[in-house]
Amino acid sequence: MGPHPAVAAIRLAVRRTLTDLASEAGSTFTAPAREPRERAGGAPLAAAALPAAVGTTLIGNAHRHPSGLPRTPAAPGSPLVLVAVSGGADSMALAIAAAFEAPKIGLRVGAVTVDHGLQSGSAERAAQVAGRLRELGLDPVEAVAVRVGREGGPEAAARDARYAALDEAAERFGAVAVLLGHTRDDQAETVLLGLARGSGSRSLAGMPAQKGRYRRPLLELDRAATRQACSAQAIPVWDDPHNRDPAFTRSRVRHEVLPVLEKHLGGGVVEALARTARLFRDDADALDQWAALAERDLRAGEGALDAVKLAELPPAVRRRVLRRAALRAGCPAGDLFARHLETIDLLVTGWRGQGPLHLPGGVEATRRCGTLVFRRQGD
Repeated sequence: MGPHPAVAAIRLAVRRTLTDLASEAGSTFTAPAREPRERAGGAPLAAAALPAAVGTTLIGNAHRHPSGLPRTPAAPGSPLVLVAVSGGADSMALAIAAAFEAPKIGLRVGAVTVDHGLQSGSAERAAQVAGRLRELGLDPVEAVAVRVGREGGPEAAARDARYAALDEAAERFGAVAVLLGHTRDDQAETVLLGLARGSGSRSLAGMPAQKGRYRRPLLELDRAATRQACSAQAIPVWDDPHNRDPAFTRSRVRHEVLPVLEKHLGGGVVEALARTARLFRDDADALDQWAALAERDLRAGEGALDAVKLAELPPAVRRRVLRRAALRAGCPAGDLFARHLETIDLLVTGWRGQGPLHLPGGVEATRRCGTLVFRRQGD
């Protein structure tokens, strides 16, 4: 009898991601051969009848594998993949699938759980999650405490602290990638939040399956599958009360907005929003590539662009060029919004001799002698 369908689906998604990573890392895996023992009459024992070798580490939920054989761990020097684990169903399902699949393709798998320190008992809970992950065979496993600031609101500040901790751990352990447990439901929520903020097509493109060291293997699976997988494998999970706290915007989208849309528009809203993200991502990627080429051709000196040629570009491309130039001059990406770009765009399309614009990060944009110049104030 094979694994539960949800378990199988998650393992398949994780296997695809890990296979890509192993290929990128040049990892190869050959399972060490075991010497078959002989029965009394000289016939070899079947492989399934052999006990695990002394000292063998059971990787993942080995006792549930149909073969009944323990997983052979990857060699100590094999490439390492880390899983970001909160203790919830999404990340626990991801972690157990990664622990099951990684050794088969020559990868080691570890985990990092981040203690944001925002709830009573969070340190103890992080330690419990770390201990559970070690029991499942992940190594190394680390619980990291972070200090959450206030910039950008509580959700953004917690996210920034979490990613900083994950980046630091990945660098310290030399991990080739960090796996994140975001699902199709998370993607749908992200699209709705981007739509509400009027943030443009890049925001509506949602979360990428791959960005830098980060991979999201479960973006095509729904949240229910991760809960089913954990239940089928008797994996305890923790439900973060913040996920139901209406003080957080994403929580309201999850528990109030999406259910209303599903009720009045019919089922399939989550899947449709996730599909919208994929379509927008394709468009946004193509426009970004066009903008990168255009910016190179429009440079008129350090931090300067040819304003006349800028005006000839389609608005979607031109505003991407302006964004790239502003970021290069020092604008923080998280503080540069559509309204800023619309105002800068007026220096190109509605030039009436207006003075310099003051942008986030102490950056100034001004037009002079047919060029648009971005520079830090005081430079």
